[in-house]
Amino acid sequence: MKLATIRSNGTTRAVKLDGELLIDLGVADLGVFFSQGNWEQQAQAAHADGATTYPLEGADFAPVVPQPSKVVCVGHNYKNHIKEMGRELPSYPTLFPKFADTLIGANDDIVKPAETDALDWEVELVVVIGKQVRRADDAEAESAIAGFTVMNDVSVRDWQFRTIEWTQGKIWDSSTPVGPFVVTPDEVGGVRPALEVTTTVDGEVMQRDDTGTLLFDPVTLVKYISTVIRLNPGDLIASGTPAGVGHARDPKVYLVGGETVVTSVSGLGSCTNKVVKE
Repeated sequence: MKLATIRSNGTTRAVKLDGELLIDLGVADLGVFFSQGNWEQQAQAAHADGATTYPLEGADFAPVVPQPSKVVCVGHNYKNHIKEMGRELPSYPTLFPKFADTLIGANDDIVKPAETDALDWEVELVVVIGKQVRRADDAEAESAIAGFTVMNDVSVRDWQFRTIEWTQGKIWDSSTPVGPFVVTPDEVGGVRPALEVTTTVDGEVMQRDDTGTLLFDPVTLVKYISTVIRLNPGDLIASGTPAGVGHARDPKVYLVGGETVVTSVSGLGSCTNKVVKE
């Protein structure tokens, strides 16, 4: 199944993709939907007959979960990216937070902050949590994964590297596209999928890798993070980015405004965003 949150008539709605239609699931967004214990059965039972529907063409996608209780991001999780950044392979996942206020829809503009000249792209596979879990074992971690989506973890590099702690470069307001769909594991080969991830900037391929090469896979991340803190329905885990970021290039390449950035994961879709100056 492919599920999303769209904007319609000044509000948001959780929807299910059915051909060229989006079927209203009866609640405001996917965070609310996943909080219902039987969301899978409800989604499977949703049909266009008698339901409110919206055309897929021209849909205005909100962040798949507009108000997650937490967004946990993973750094240094593709071997090639770790090497290009000049670091050693980590023994444990490198974690940092994002917040709901950073998230934007899959096709929204990325507004370049006036305070930076080092705006960078990062395509990421995102794990979407479907039920609360704490100190998960393998089976519980697998069961807690509702599906996957796409994120562009837009990074403000000059602020990120002001200190040894990255958060200030990762949490800029309204900077992070996520969506367009949450795709359930059965459509992408399970909870440890091997999917191509790519970034293009104005049509030029900047990143290309495979999620099968992740150092810490989705199940491992759910187990590890849920040991530290409970994961709630709608929470997002961004699993890291592969090699090819602008900051690691020689010379460095950053987004200055006017570019179109497309971050894609095979089977999940793409975030397509215009970079505009603030």
